[in-house]
Amino acid sequence: MGNDELRLVSIGRMATGGRWRAEAMRSYSVDLFFWFTRGQGRMTVGGVTRGFGAHNAVFIPAGTMHNLQIGGQVFGSAVFFPRENALNLPETPLHLRVRDAQDQTELNQILDNLQRESESDRPGRVRAMHYLAGSISVWLERQVLDNDDALATTDAARRLSRRFAQLVESHFPTDQSVSDYASKLGVTPTHLTRVCNQIMGAPASEILARRKLAEAQRLLADTKIPVKDIASALGYHSPAYFTRLFSAKIGLSPGAFRKTA
Repeated sequence: MGNDELRLVSIGRMATGGRWRAEAMRSYSVDLFFWFTRGQGRMTVGGVTRGFGAHNAVFIPAGTMHNLQIGGQVFGSAVFFPRENALNLPETPLHLRVRDAQDQTELNQILDNLQRESESDRPGRVRAMHYLAGSISVWLERQVLDNDDALATTDAARRLSRRFAQLVESHFPTDQSVSDYASKLGVTPTHLTRVCNQIMGAPASEILARRKLAEAQRLLADTKIPVKDIASALGYHSPAYFTRLFSAKIGLSPGAFRKTA
């Protein structure tokens, strides 16, 4: 997907090429909007883990670390906005539970129209899609006023967790340890791990490992970079250690994963 394209894809299609693609701890270089219409699961967005269900709207700004945990019965849409969109989209992650049936119908109609335009070759198609993206932006702005944000940083623990997630996304391709991150955040490693367990459901070391391994999976699947170079690029000084860690966490060696991805 190019950064100048507006794309609408189904939640199911996000797992094309492997479920790991949807569930990997990762970020995108463009803003992303999810609308779930059926099913339930869990997601970690910007350092906060929450459950989601039908009629939930989630906005994820570019560069925000996140992952989805979805089952086969989760349905909905994902909108990938162009990098340069001038749509006045939110600057922080949002998770809104939209209970008003009229608001649900309004968004469904916008997304249906966007889908039709994306599949057509009619004159003005790109301009029409841009206008519909603007409608999503306005709809989201109104929903923020009417619904509570489940990702709001309401206390010190959430603020710390979000800052940790931001640092991980910026520095994961290095050999920095949890102790290094804790030092940057002005807390002890023990406190950081306690907060991550509380807010994200996993210790800080696990969150860091998931992010690094997700990038390793992407590089193995989408490039021909040698395994030893991938290990080095992600801050692992020993390719053998990287291979052991990858195999233990993913269930396949890097080479075997590359063949199946």
